[in-house]
Amino acid sequence: MIGLLAASSALPGTIRTLDITRENGRYHLVANTHLDAPPEAIFKVLIDYGDDRFGRISEIYKESDYLPPDGDGTPLVYTRVEGCLLFFCRSMRRVERLEVVEPSFIRTTTLPERSDFKYARSEWMLEPEEGGTHVIYRLEMEPDFWLPPFVGPWFLRRTLLRGGAAAVDRIEELAVAESLGSPGSPERADLNAQSHWN
Repeated sequence: MIGLLAASSALPGTIRTLDITRENGRYHLVANTHLDAPPEAIFKVLIDYGDDRFGRISEIYKESDYLPPDGDGTPLVYTRVEGCLLFFCRSMRRVERLEVVEPSFIRTTTLPERSDFKYARSEWMLEPEEGGTHVIYRLEMEPDFWLPPFVGPWFLRRTLLRGGAAAVDRIEELAVAESLGSPGSPERADLNAQSHWN
């Protein structure tokens, strides 16, 4: 998450609120955003992990791809990010179960035994709003590595607000291109038919 909201872009998404708390070693984040693109297009951008394409959202995503499905058929995705907080830099791997209800809901649940997190779960909720989309993003995570003492909710919030608007703008830019049928839009796996709930 440290790097999720850090990219360059051109269109103005709007982060309305960003709340971060820490409790018993876990970080909890809730962000409310408005994007000037339809839910269907934003949904396609947010599940486009194949062939390292998640890096289009942010340069901190160095690798991303679909993996063979979990034992019950749920799609699995892999990401590797590289991010820094001041002088503290780290590469972080995640293998996640991907559950979707197209085009309104995306949930990822990290498999700790294959990741650098003891626990992580994210949810995206997409609702039509004023010609665009109201996006609610929730994340709960507990890293499986040491973080420096200064990394508290206040510091993460300041860091994410500085870079967050750029990544939101990039998602919006990609979604607008998707909705206009950009010929450069990549193919994606049809995950809707494979959706599962915990």
